[in-house]
Amino acid sequence: MSTRQYATFEVAGQLFGVEVEAVQEVLSFSEYTAVPLAPPAVGGLFNLRGQVIAAVDLRVQLGLPPRDFAGPAMNVIVRTGDESVSLLVDRIGEVVELSEEVFEPPPDTLTGPSRELITGAFKLDGRLMLALDTARAVATSSSASPPDD
Repeated sequence: MSTRQYATFEVAGQLFGVEVEAVQEVLSFSEYTAVPLAPPAVGGLFNLRGQVIAAVDLRVQLGLPPRDFAGPAMNVIVRTGDESVSLLVDRIGEVVELSEEVFEPPPDTLTGPSRELITGAFKLDGRLMLALDTARAVATSSSASPPDD
């Protein structure tokens, strides 16, 4: 029986998870620099030990109102390719080990922007954890096209 480990977190009361291998670290941060003309999902930039990290507001990516940046925000720093990007989330969960046997495709009732970001779901004790597609979650522009050769 094959298992995978997921780092879990909540956004708007819904439980999400990303594979642990994609997570660089989890931290709370409160000083973001706004990015003029950036897509609405870009919550800002911050300096993490000399590395500039873009913070993507997962609420916006899921089609929800943007978060309030009045206080510290929880960040799940994920690696995508050669860069690290922060997913701004409401609450950090724990690391769980889940069996492939309980993995299901995204529910048919899941619609809107969130459907594009979910690879599937795991039934946990009394909860459903949605597995997040990290690459799609950090993509802030659906109109991005590959550069011309």
